[in-house]
Amino acid sequence: MTDAPLPLLVPDAPDRETFTDPAEAVRRLEELYTQSTTFLSGHFSAVATSGRPTGRVRAYYPEIRLATTSFTRADSRLSFGHVAQPGTYSTTVTRPDLFRNYLILQIGLLMQNHGVPVEIGMSETPIPVHFAVANDPSVAVPQEGVLSFPLRDVFDVPDLSTTNDDIVNGTRLRNPDGTLPLAPFTAQRVDYSLARLTHYTATNPRHFQNHVLFTNYQFYVDEFEAIGRAALADPNSGYSAFVGPGDQEITDPEAPLAPLARLPQMPTYHLKREDGQGITLVNIGVGPSNAKTATDHIAVLRPHAWLMVGHCAGLRNSQSLGDFVLAHAYLREDHVLDDDLPVWVPIPALAEIQIALEDAVEEVTQLQGYELKRIMRTGTVATIDNRNWELRDKSGPVQRLSQSRAVALDMESATIAANGFRFRVPYGTLLCVSDKPLHGELKLPGMASDFYRTQVARHLRIGIRAMETLRETPIERIHSRKLRSFEETAFL
Repeated sequence: MTDAPLPLLVPDAPDRETFTDPAEAVRRLEELYTQSTTFLSGHFSAVATSGRPTGRVRAYYPEIRLATTSFTRADSRLSFGHVAQPGTYSTTVTRPDLFRNYLILQIGLLMQNHGVPVEIGMSETPIPVHFAVANDPSVAVPQEGVLSFPLRDVFDVPDLSTTNDDIVNGTRLRNPDGTLPLAPFTAQRVDYSLARLTHYTATNPRHFQNHVLFTNYQFYVDEFEAIGRAALADPNSGYSAFVGPGDQEITDPEAPLAPLARLPQMPTYHLKREDGQGITLVNIGVGPSNAKTATDHIAVLRPHAWLMVGHCAGLRNSQSLGDFVLAHAYLREDHVLDDDLPVWVPIPALAEIQIALEDAVEEVTQLQGYELKRIMRTGTVATIDNRNWELRDKSGPVQRLSQSRAVALDMESATIAANGFRFRVPYGTLLCVSDKPLHGELKLPGMASDFYRTQVARHLRIGIRAMETLRETPIERIHSRKLRSFEETAFL
């Protein structure tokens, strides 16, 4: 004899409404999302204190729908903000408070380009209870075995079978209900990454800015904090706060940041602006796996650009320690993205990013034109997954590096660029040569200290200056059509 199924407890579902004002549409999304999460949190708190409930509890994500019957062609200069063909399009939405500006922009462009309203209502996708209570500090999800019943018997839990990258990978062209995808990520995929970001970076996703720098050395973090404090001391800088791991936020340049007893896997720091157009620095550490993990999750925040500013091995005898390498192409021997993005897919350089980086190098170093070639090379950057590749038979790797015309080797840059391509996030790479293993120039402890002291500050200033240039560039110019395929979602 089996237990009878519990009756389903759901909040009242309001009628769907159409909107012609994007801000009003987003306000409605916020109301619906709050209704669902409040319902789940309330029931969860009740069962955590009083025991097994009398019913199975469920609430749903809100969704956006758009229906168009016209083949009207939108402004062909835009790579986003429009659909390619008539049909009904939809996407589930989570944390509309966090994505308010993004949603207003995307919905507004749809209305402008197609002249039709959007419909806002409840979807048929349940919200996992873990994600619903994640932003309620008064509620904690207990460990398995603490409750007197399995959590999944009463609440919906994260379902990895439906949490995937099928839309951005181009393997899913329709939603389960037959509608076409309106956005690159579903709500549950976004929620999954928001939870992972908090875990890996020890900062709340709300602190992330639209321009993200990745590095692979702690030295850059120290310098970033110094630059951030200087910016807070300058009333004309436009920066309003600095945030470190543990969500420590300061607005006073002299305020302390207490060291954490245990740093997260990827310590992250945010130099914030009120409009979200500041700069985030993520120390991803070493290796393509970390690079993929970080970009997999940051991508759901839809940043306007991300750049790698780290150290590399110089492969040419003509290079010197401290020289810069601006990647114009990538040799992918990292392998972590092979299942999602085949190696035969080219990863193009993006003109807007390349120009911003080169201009920033000129501005910070005060070198121009032919003189700039003394300290900066452009060319292929190779990314490998074996840190000690030099200890094995080098004939194979060295031959491939030579045939590819690679000028530098690291363990992160091609991964970050490839995931930028996959997720339609503008990307770029500016590396600094820290050793030349093929030419007998390896870092020694004393050399490393002197080298880092003299190079890190300049390198990081270049990355920040490039991001500030990109911030002033219209969004429709940054988000290049090179990153869009035949059948794309309307949302960035």
